[in-house]
Amino acid sequence: MNMEILKTKIRNVPDFPEKGIVFRDITTLLKDPNSFKIVIDHLHEKYKDIALDCILGIESRGFIFGGALAHRLGVGFVPARKPGKLPAETIAESYSLEYGKATLEIHKDAIGRGQKVLVVDDLLATGGTLQAACRLVERLGGEVAGIWVLIELNFLNGRKLLKGYPFDSLIQYDSE
Repeated sequence: MNMEILKTKIRNVPDFPEKGIVFRDITTLLKDPNSFKIVIDHLHEKYKDIALDCILGIESRGFIFGGALAHRLGVGFVPARKPGKLPAETIAESYSLEYGKATLEIHKDAIGRGQKVLVVDDLLATGGTLQAACRLVERLGGEVAGIWVLIELNFLNGRKLLKGYPFDSLIQYDSE
């Protein structure tokens, strides 16, 4: 299937979360069962033959795709969350966004030494969020086996922060 068709299911919201940003709202894709199925089927087909121990999904939309894929592959799921959301001892990484700063946390016991982890999120913009997630995996001794995002904003050059990691995106935007 031509993945460009999925672009028509994504709503563009200008000036969110602040003026000058065009937010790519995937809730319109998620509510369409056929489109959501196409994405999960694509993910499963891409990663079914790769030895993975778990999927790390980034809050919050990375939970949707990462959780569904973990279920289909029969592997564990690790949530990467905003500070103060996880109940046990955590490790944290701070990073820059295109419109501010943020921090991600995961439980200290979420990933074991040598475990192969696929990092999943909905969007790659400047790359800071995904880079922070990869650092968390590696700090716990895990190996980033790949990174997958639904949407890549090519014009923000986020891939440059992710050099050395296998990376895939399903939908690309070359301009805002």
